[in-house]
Amino acid sequence: MKKLLFIFSVTCLSFTTAFSQDDIPYDGSGGAAVVTTNITVAPPEIPVYTQPPCPYDGYMWNPGYWAWGIGGYYWVPGVWVNPPLRGYLWTPGYWGYAGGYYGWHGGYWGEHIGFYGGVNYGYGYGGSGFYGGRWEGGAFMYNTAVVNVNTSVIHNTYQTSVGVSNNTSHASFNGQGGVTAQANASETAAANEKHVAATPEQQAHVQAASQDKSAYASANHGKPATTAMNTTNGQHYSPSGSASKSAAPANSSHVNSPASSNTEKSAAPAHNTESKTSAPKKESQNNTSKNSGQQHKASQQQHNSTPHAASRPSGGGGGSHGGGRK
Repeated sequence: MKKLLFIFSVTCLSFTTAFSQDDIPYDGSGGAAVVTTNITVAPPEIPVYTQPPCPYDGYMWNPGYWAWGIGGYYWVPGVWVNPPLRGYLWTPGYWGYAGGYYGWHGGYWGEHIGFYGGVNYGYGYGGSGFYGGRWEGGAFMYNTAVVNVNTSVIHNTYQTSVGVSNNTSHASFNGQGGVTAQANASETAAANEKHVAATPEQQAHVQAASQDKSAYASANHGKPATTAMNTTNGQHYSPSGSASKSAAPANSSHVNSPASSNTEKSAAPAHNTESKTSAPKKESQNNTSKNSGQQHKASQQQHNSTPHAASRPSGGGGGSHGGGRK
């Protein structure tokens, strides 16, 4: 009997060591459930990096973060992705520290931005809310004061610094030693709404990062060489914004056509204090520089065909649902 108990204990220990928070399917809990692996080491700080230009009209920014794998923490590059539904926004996941351990709260798609630990991921995600853009008339409008968009190609833009966070923290987790933010009323309400899990595209992106040995903090000491990508399996960008790999050939999956099952919803009203502009002013990830995005102009012209819904979709965005902590 003692021998059997010993074998069982060793098996459980091996399972825990090989565990990754991304191996657990999303359970629809809105990030409320915490996946822990007895991690006692804090994730590295969020690196400072430049956001690549948006490759296609309608794509939305999925900020980079530190994930946990067999080899420890590894960096998942920030990337532009196609949303699963019109009117839906991405609430990033975050690490939380409690009871001596670090646990992962998974991200999700929803009509409103929920709590993401107060972590400053940059580019519209300053710790609370989202001010990088909003849904309007069936199309996603980009706030060029925050995100990197080539306005000569993508015309669904506006510019406002209203609500833009001045949070300069690089902490990557919530709790003692990190960010001590708590969910506000709107974030708590958002956690109880209908959510959609990370798309297969997002999941494949995380899986690819986990297989890159250079992405692990044990190898890069918290300073990954590739901090962002323009699309999944696309160009790799260094922290300074230099592209280091040719983009994968465009295909039909990159055409901006989020599922139309959400088109019957009504949109949140836009603020009339915001003005459109063709001269973007970038707020970089923790004050980094902008990219012009000219190398994507040709491919964007082929894909800039977002279908507009007959009615306005629901969803927030920068002005409508919180604009970061001041």
